[in-house]
Amino acid sequence: KMSNSSSLSDFLLMPFADTRELQLLHFLLFPGILLANGLIITAVACDHRLHTPMYFFLLNLSFLDIGFISTTVPKAMANSLMHTRAISYAGCAAQVFLAVFMVGGEFSLLTVMAYDRYIAICRPLHYGTIMSSRARVKMAAAAWASGFLNSFLHTANTFSIPLCRGNVVEQFFCEIPQILKLSCSDSYLREVGLTVISASLVFGCLVFIVLSYVQIFTVVLRIPSEQGQHKAFSMCLPHLAVVSLFVSTVLFAHLMTPSISSPIHDQVVAVLYTVMPPTLNPLIYSMRNNEIKDAL
Repeated sequence: KMSNSSSLSDFLLMPFADTRELQLLHFLLFPGILLANGLIITAVACDHRLHTPMYFFLLNLSFLDIGFISTTVPKAMANSLMHTRAISYAGCAAQVFLAVFMVGGEFSLLTVMAYDRYIAICRPLHYGTIMSSRARVKMAAAAWASGFLNSFLHTANTFSIPLCRGNVVEQFFCEIPQILKLSCSDSYLREVGLTVISASLVFGCLVFIVLSYVQIFTVVLRIPSEQGQHKAFSMCLPHLAVVSLFVSTVLFAHLMTPSISSPIHDQVVAVLYTVMPPTLNPLIYSMRNNEIKDAL
């Protein structure tokens, strides 16, 4: 048993998927995810027809997805190849910081994207003014900055808590709830307070997204032509699908009751929320999107 966090030099992670088939799936998925998101970034950056606010935000989303998947999966892959479980103390802190940063940034960006869709459909005449190039850069920067600030607070707080229950993290990457399990008795209460504040902000963003879509669908259903309705829905439904996927996987992962929580179950859920959004986001956005298809 370790006396406190300062004497910890490394943590031991859970081996990722003991079965070769699951490891192989991960090895194949990872470059696929990088390629899919990389193609979207390239298409948006290189095709001047895609230099619109919607695609600018999509480009940022792809960067966040690449960052998120690159924070958790490569270390797990390297460990399984080298038959080790170790991650350094600094490496663990970096993983926590980057994972929380990317998730927070992605959620903020999805909120900004909901606002973009709302202005495009409910106030189309003002769209060019409200979503000017300067405004969209500021919005994206605010999304990244909010993710950074949230992550900095959580990481600094988690790693200042004394840990006295060993160094085995019951997950294939460093995750705050699993590190808190190693903390001494009541010292994690500060983190609970921070989590409540973060959850309140997330809830606020969710309410904003839902209200935006209530207004969007009210306007869309009033459009007389079926073609106009179809065009409006095709602009909004990919974003709504991505928000639903992201929120449902993260909530499912973190609102689980401890009674059904087990290391294997936690791992499956973690795979869901670390791998599913970065895998499906580019597919959702490019499947029914002719502009992206043409650009590619």
